[in-house]
Amino acid sequence: MKILITGGAGFIGSAVVRLAVKRGHQVVNLDALTYAACLENVAMVADSPLYAFEKADIRDRAALDRIFAAHKPDTVMHLAAESHVDRSIDGPGDFILTNINGTYNMLEAARAYWVAQGRPEGFRFHHISTDEVFGSLGATGQFTEDTPYDPRSPYSASKAASDHLVRAWHETYGLPVVLTNCSNNYGPFHFPEKLVPVTILNALAGNPIPVYGQGINVRDWLYVEDHADALLLVLEKGKLGRSYNIGGENERRNIDLVTTICAILDEKRPKNAPYAEQITFVTDRPGHDARYAIDPDRIRTELGWRPSVTVEEGLEKTVQWYLDNEDWWRALQDRAGVGQRLGVKT
Repeated sequence: MKILITGGAGFIGSAVVRLAVKRGHQVVNLDALTYAACLENVAMVADSPLYAFEKADIRDRAALDRIFAAHKPDTVMHLAAESHVDRSIDGPGDFILTNINGTYNMLEAARAYWVAQGRPEGFRFHHISTDEVFGSLGATGQFTEDTPYDPRSPYSASKAASDHLVRAWHETYGLPVVLTNCSNNYGPFHFPEKLVPVTILNALAGNPIPVYGQGINVRDWLYVEDHADALLLVLEKGKLGRSYNIGGENERRNIDLVTTICAILDEKRPKNAPYAEQITFVTDRPGHDARYAIDPDRIRTELGWRPSVTVEEGLEKTVQWYLDNEDWWRALQDRAGVGQRLGVKT
């Protein structure tokens, strides 16, 4: 199978690229190489005859048409997106242009290619999205695929819009699509502006470890390599027009996640004082969703998938990866916004 993967130099996209090549698929990695992308993320497959890279922006329709015509993919996995909630608060325009307009361009380019190829039966457009489109939960309950959309941030609103476009192109034009909505990812190659890498790197640097509000917001944590495995399974076996929620079955409060990371660092790289003493509570994010939790019943019962990594196992692997790959994350420290508090310009 030849897979066109958008955003394949990003965090989740690069995990999918690495796994797909490992499994013998041909991969075309389409990425604009914006601030959060790193070709180092896919360096281990870059020399494979199964791998090709195209630097292009999904907002550029002509470039997309050229890439479809040149590579003739069997399937598409659309991961390219602006994804950081704090950045969406400060600059929502990029999220509208990339996540909505870019997805529209991808859908139209894919549709034109699919029609030109004679509507091949095996073609699929897999759109990868987030559980944040469903809004915020209280102390109980879980998101299902039928939960009404209720996005609360510019980021989640832009992803909700892209989800609706994908469904509309399936219903109106018959484009063969599948959709997935995932919970919070973490793991190797995570760009250092999200909670897990921020905690690790601030701890190692001896800087305050920022925790929004009182740290009581709850997330379901999904190890990125588990997520990549689920995405390829949905691409191959998911039912057309169907959406699948992908969760880690690992709910944790943010403060508990941070203290777990600190305890792992205490063991792996001990210092005079516990790392947890660096935790600093900061002003909460505007409109911070209280809790996300995914009901994974559909993907479990229909496709037989469950996560293989607990959050404790995944965090231990992740911390060790950052300790072993200092050259990777140090090279990103000077990129725009890294190490700064974003998302307070309301």
